[in-house]
Amino acid sequence: MPQDVRVKICGLTAPGQVLAAAEAGARYVGFVFFPKSPRHLEVGIAAELAAATPMGIAKVALTVNASDDELDRIVDTVPLDMLQLHGKESPERVAEVKERYGLPVMKALGVAEEGDLAQIDLYSDVADQLLIDAKPPKNAELPGGLGLAFDWRLLAGRKYWRRPWMLAGGLTPDNVGEAIRMTGARQVDVSSGVESSPGVKDAELIRRFIEAASA
Repeated sequence: MPQDVRVKICGLTAPGQVLAAAEAGARYVGFVFFPKSPRHLEVGIAAELAAATPMGIAKVALTVNASDDELDRIVDTVPLDMLQLHGKESPERVAEVKERYGLPVMKALGVAEEGDLAQIDLYSDVADQLLIDAKPPKNAELPGGLGLAFDWRLLAGRKYWRRPWMLAGGLTPDNVGEAIRMTGARQVDVSSGVESSPGVKDAELIRRFIEAASA
């Protein structure tokens, strides 16, 4: 990729989707463990998808306020490279998860206004990476994957946080290039923006998204 923008395709649910992401040049693949999501996977299926993921692509487990028992089951069964905490986990909980599993942890943080940016420095002390996403509506059942964007101007000129970070929220093949230009993001995450229906990734949309991100 000319600009070396690293792309994460999240919410993969079938082997063909993993292959499409890999062939298009994705650097991360994400597997969702949250029953309310249309992208939720049982651990056995996730283990098969992870095993089918080519070497060199980071395998990420997305969880939401998961207990130790839930995380134990996932980590013991699925070969992973990173845990993504996408709930209301505190900095202390992030540190606990890192210590317990010895895996890098990415913490997702919702942004809707300037005041939401303060948490980024707070979590930079404990997380290995940060995922800056659109803050979901108050009554939303899902913490992400909603196709919502936020005002990217909030991140303009802020690309030098202490941890690597990834831009998410409402990204599509048609707007990811603009989002990268406005924010300076070197990593982007997409889920619903490359789907033909909830939970069903489209190989052509994945290809177009990664091409647009690297243009």
